[in-house]
Amino acid sequence: MTQTQQLDPTQQLDRARTRTYSWADPAATFAALPGAAGMDILASMLAGELPPPPVMSTLGIEAVAFSAGHVQFALTPHEMHYNPLGSVHGGVIATLLDSAAGCAVHSVLPAGVGYTSVDLTAKFLRPVTADTGRVVVTGTVKSRGARTALAEAHLTDDDGRLLAHATSTCLLFPITS
Repeated sequence: MTQTQQLDPTQQLDRARTRTYSWADPAATFAALPGAAGMDILASMLAGELPPPPVMSTLGIEAVAFSAGHVQFALTPHEMHYNPLGSVHGGVIATLLDSAAGCAVHSVLPAGVGYTSVDLTAKFLRPVTADTGRVVVTGTVKSRGARTALAEAHLTDDDGRLLAHATSTCLLFPITS
């Protein structure tokens, strides 16, 4: 039998962290989707002409590079990303992998075509902590058909070590205004 130790409320407050952040209204990006190719949307976000998705501000993800079929994002892991074991939560890593794979697919879509993830198969190979430093996720389209696309994503550290890998199938569909 194990015992649990409870902290009194004053001890909990002493350990509290605070984070304040903001994000742009995504309505302009949503409005641009039906009339612009995916690469044009991503390039406009990178140039600051359209706001990035709010999740990027929430997690602290930065856009690095976009080209047709290939995207990169980066994240500097912080304590706020941790799970109870003191490493970056798998959901944060999965979000990075899913974002890179999905945006790689988006980068090859013509105007009026959208996508959504059907599945994501992720493999977590090494722990990621604040000590890991900045990590980069690269998404690449492997195949694009009329209804689905397959992409993969690799998460690496500054030394090029593979930290996580994923494959994703995306469903393609028409976007209407």
